[in-house]
Parts: sequence; C-alpha cells; structure tokens
Amino acid sequence: MTYDPGVGPDRIAGLDLARGLAVLGMFGAHLRISDELHADPSTWGAVVDGRSSILFATLAGVSIALLTGRSRPADGVDLVRARLRILVRAAWIVAIGAVLEWLDTFVAIILGVYGTLFVLALPFLRRPTRRLLVAAGVVAVAGPPLNALLGQVLSAADAKSHYVAELLVTGTYPAMLWLAFVLVGLAVGRLDLAATGVRARLAGAGAAAAVLGYGGGWVSTRAVADGVSSAGPREGFASPVGEWEAAWLTGAEPHSGTTFELVGSCGVALLVIAGCLVVADRLPLPTAPLRAVGAMALSVYTLHIVALWALLLTGDPAAARGVGVWLLFVLTALAAAGTWRWKLGRGPLERLLTWSSSRAAAVQPTRRT
Repeated sequence: MTYDPGVGPDRIAGLDLARGLAVLGMFGAHLRISDELHADPSTWGAVVDGRSSILFATLAGVSIALLTGRSRPADGVDLVRARLRILVRAAWIVAIGAVLEWLDTFVAIILGVYGTLFVLALPFLRRPTRRLLVAAGVVAVAGPPLNALLGQVLSAADAKSHYVAELLVTGTYPAMLWLAFVLVGLAVGRLDLAATGVRARLAGAGAAAAVLGYGGGWVSTRAVADGVSSAGPREGFASPVGEWEAAWLTGAEPHSGTTFELVGSCGVALLVIAGCLVVADRLPLPTAPLRAVGAMALSVYTLHIVALWALLLTGDPAAARGVGVWLLFVLTALAAAGTWRWKLGRGPLERLLTWSSSRAAAVQPTRRT
C-alpha cells in the first residue's frame, strides 16, 4: 500500500494487479461470500479469507524494497531519507487506521499493523536477500510458540487487550508473526522482477511453500490434534504461563498464525505475484481497471470501510453481507478507480502520503501527484 511512484514506466504493472486482486479478495472476506473452504466448488470463495491480507503484507515488503533502491539498497543520506519516507507513511497509515477503527464496523482493521510492520522492517533494509529469507524463516518457526507464551504473559497481566499488545501479539494480525511476510516481500522486491527466470523461480518457490505449509498443516492436525482444526497460538492465551499443548501449533487455518499457515499463505502470495507479473505484461488493457484499484489500494480500502459503515447505519447487518453486495463493491471500485486513475493519476490518500513523506525527506515527488 505504500509504494506509489505515480504513473508511467517506473510502476511495475504486475504489482498493481496483485494489489487489485488483494483488494477484491479483501472485499470478499469482509462481506463473507463464503464461510469455510471445502472441496465443494460452492465454498471456493472462502479462499480469500486470510490470504488476501497476507498478500497485502507481502506486497508491503515489496513496496519497501522499491522505496529503498530496488535491487541496490540505498545507503548513506539516501538511506536516511528512505527511512524518513517510510516512517511518515507509516504514521499516516496508523492514523487512518485509527479513524477507521473509530467507525466500529465488524472489520478487523489492518492498517495499524501495517504501519507497525513498516517500522519493524527498517533494520532490515540493507540485508541481503538470503538473510532476509532466513530471518523470515526464523520468524515463521519461532514466532508462533513465542506468540503463545507472550499471549499468556499479557493475559496474566490483564494487558491482552491493550492497543500495543493487540498490534504486536494478541490481535487478528499480530505484527510479530506478520513480519515474516514483509521480510519475504522485501527479499522479492530486491530481485529483477522483469526477468523471466526470476518470475519462474518465484512461482516455483511459491508452489513449494504452499504445498509444504498446507500439506504440513493437514498432516499435523491429524497426527497431533485428532483432525480438529486449531485456531493457532491464541488458543493458549488463557492458559497459565508456561503451559503448553502441541495442538495449538497445528493446522493452517486462516488467521491461525501457525507456522504452517504462515508458510502456506506466503507461498500463495508468491504464486499470485509471479502470475500477475506475467499477466499484466501480456494483457495491459484488460487488466487496467484492476491495476487502477491496486495503484489506489489505500484509498479504496479506506472508502470500502466507510461504505460498510454507511450500510450498517441502516440497522440491517445483512445489507453489508453476501455475494450481491460484494459484486456491487467490486464493480464500483473498478469503475471509480479506473476513472480516477485515468483522469487524475494518484489516489487521494496516495497523494497525501507521497507529498508529506517526500517533504519530510526533502526529496522531489514524481510528476502527476
């Protein structure tokens, strides 16, 4: 959501397409177009649950890489300026997220966690790709059991619902676990994404991670938890500090935060990114409306929460649920974002972030802001 060099050759069309897909998937997850994913095709809409937000988090890491030098990480004064730009954008995103949370819809607002993740990523900006992937692996493996332990400690201290605790540990999107996606995205953003070989390797790595994660989740559930799906480390938050059950870390359910979910869903994100890089290059015109949604992801996300809030004011929760409402949101977003992008360039919130972060870092914004 943070990277926006404007319009023109500096943009990577496939990343906008991937963001656009994530936005539409997010609409579907919020509007509950399907409840639980099964082999029955009628449930396949549930594939968006959890995976859309993880795709966004991975793309956030890619965006950070693009803001900090792409394949040649910034250093010296340029690195300081890049960090300032990221910090200013993070502050705005957290502030926007706070306003959306104040609307009190049924949606778990992710923007506060996004802003936190941008800050957590700052020490990793000059790390080589291999070290970034190793760090992501450490987070994915060690993070879930540590998350369970910290959740127990916070629960014992009656601090589980504190805002910072929710951002980092106990919320729907715990930043201490989601940092893994940003680190993977940061590594991806350091690659030459225009190269066919890089795209093929991304797809291969994504497929392998998806099989490993979801396959491992299926096996672990049946081997350790008698086939009962786990809600993840949060199941242990109410237990005494130090009490442990292996079943808490089994399965790969959406938003569970197990190692298997982190690996599997990140694999899906890599597959989507690799596919979108190819499709956007081959079909630039048909994908233009969806790419416009992706280029204005922050504005579209914010407006869709406001629209949900307005629908809920009618007093009928069903008015903000279902496939029909999802289709209305999708068509409206495609038409509005496509028209805005064509006529005005950057989205309104993207303009704000670009102008303010550029001013803070004393750099010249790109044209058509």
